Amino acid sequence: MKKTFVLDTNVLLYDAQAILRFKEHDVIICFSVLEEIDAFKRDMTETGRNARQFSRYLDEFRKKGNLAKGVKIGKEGGKLLIDLSESERKLFSSPAHKSALKNDNIILAAALRLTKKLKHQVIFLTKDTNLRIRADVLGVFSQDYDPQPVDIDHLYTGMTQAIVPTAAIDQFYTERLMKPPSEMKLYPNQCVLLKDETNENHTAAARYDGKKEMLVPLRKRQEGIWGIFPKNLEQSFALDLLLNDHIRLVSLVGKAGTGKTLLALAAGLLKTLDEGEYKKLLVSRPIYPMGKDLGYLPGDIEEKLNPWMQPIFDNLEFLLGNTGYSSKEQGRSRKHGYMELMSQGMLNIEPLTYIRGRSIPQQYMIVDEAQNLTPHEIKTIITRVGENTKIILTGDCYQIDNPYVDASSNGLTYVVERFRNEAIAGHVTLTKGERSELAELAANLL
Repeated sequence: MKKTFVLDTNVLLYDAQAILRFKEHDVIICFSVLEEIDAFKRDMTETGRNARQFSRYLDEFRKKGNLAKGVKIGKEGGKLLIDLSESERKLFSSPAHKSALKNDNIILAAALRLTKKLKHQVIFLTKDTNLRIRADVLGVFSQDYDPQPVDIDHLYTGMTQAIVPTAAIDQFYTERLMKPPSEMKLYPNQCVLLKDETNENHTAAARYDGKKEMLVPLRKRQEGIWGIFPKNLEQSFALDLLLNDHIRLVSLVGKAGTGKTLLALAAGLLKTLDEGEYKKLLVSRPIYPMGKDLGYLPGDIEEKLNPWMQPIFDNLEFLLGNTGYSSKEQGRSRKHGYMELMSQGMLNIEPLTYIRGRSIPQQYMIVDEAQNLTPHEIKTIITRVGENTKIILTGDCYQIDNPYVDASSNGLTYVVERFRNEAIAGHVTLTKGERSELAELAANLL
C-alpha cells in the first residue's frame, strides 16, 4: 500500500540518504526543514556534512523537475516533494509572524494538514521524542526513524553457557579442543562457559573458533598484563579477544567501571611495546562539541585535548604506575611516562575529528566512547583501518551525549549486530563493575 512520509529535520541530519530509502512511497519535505538544514551547512561536524550532502541531493533532483510539484526518486515510483501551503507562504513572507512560531510547530502543522488532505496513510518521521508525543495528541501518526534498528534489550552479548557431561570438561582440559554440542548455534569467536551437569562449580571457559568449528581454551598470562589481571569471567573473555591477533575488530560494551578502556589499553601496550606486533598504539574518542569548538579552549592542540582525553590519561597513568615504568624512583612523574611514549611515536592520543581521509596501517587502535558515533561515522572509522591494524571499540550504550543517536541507533550497537557472523570480529558485553564497591553501587542504584 502506498504511503507518504513527512521527514523532520533531525532525520536528514542523522541520515542524509533518508530520502532515497522509501522506494515506491512518496517523501515530503516541509519548507521549514530546508530553513533548518541551511543553518547547519557550515557546521564542521558529521551533522554539518549530512546537511550539505542532503542539499546536494536536492539540487540533483531539482534538475529533473519542479520540486514543488514532485519528482521521481527512483524506478519504484516514489516521488519527492517540497511542501509549502498558501498559509505557510504568507507566514514566511512575514518575519514578525514567523518569529512567533517554532519550526517544530510549523512542520507538525504541515504533517497534520497532509494527514487530513491525502487519502493514503501519512507517516511523520522524527527522532524527536517530544515531537512524536505532540503528533500523537494531534492525531498524526508518527514514528522514530531508524533504517536498521537494533533491539538494545536483546543485543548480542558475545557469551553463552553450555551444560556438558563431566567427562567432556575433563577431556577439554586435556586435549584443549572440543566439538561444541550439536544443538548449540554459535557465532565466530563467541565465548562459552562450559558447566558440569553434575557439579556447577566444575567449569571451563572457552572460545568458539569459527574456522576450526571447535571450542578452544582462553589465552592466559600468569604474570598479568601491565600489572593488571582479569577480575571476573567477562574480563577474561575480553582479554582473550584483545590479545588474539587474528581477531581484527573487538567491541566491548558495558556500564561505567567494568574495565573496558583499561583492558583495551593494557592489551594495546602489551602488543605494541612488549611484543612489537604493532608499530603504534592509537587511542581516540569522539569530542562533543566537535569541530571548531575545540579551538575556543586555550593553548596548543595538546592543551586543548587534555579536558577531553583526561580519562585516557588517567588509565595510562594507572597502568604505567603499576609496572614502575614511570615511578618517582626513576626521577620522573607518571605523566612523563606516557608523554615519553608519545614523544617516541609509540603512543598517539587524538580526537576522531581528523580521521576522515586517513589510512591507518599496523596500529593497535582504540576508539573509546564509541556509543556517541552514528552508524555512518563508525563506518568512516573502520574503513580507515589499513593492513595489520586491530581496532577496539568501547562504550556504554546507556550513556550517550550525541543528540542524534540513542541506545538502539548508535554506531556501537550497529557494529555489534552487523559483525556477529564475521570470523575476524569478536564482542563481549561486560556487566560487573570492578572500579570500586561504591562505583558499582552507584551504577546499579542511581
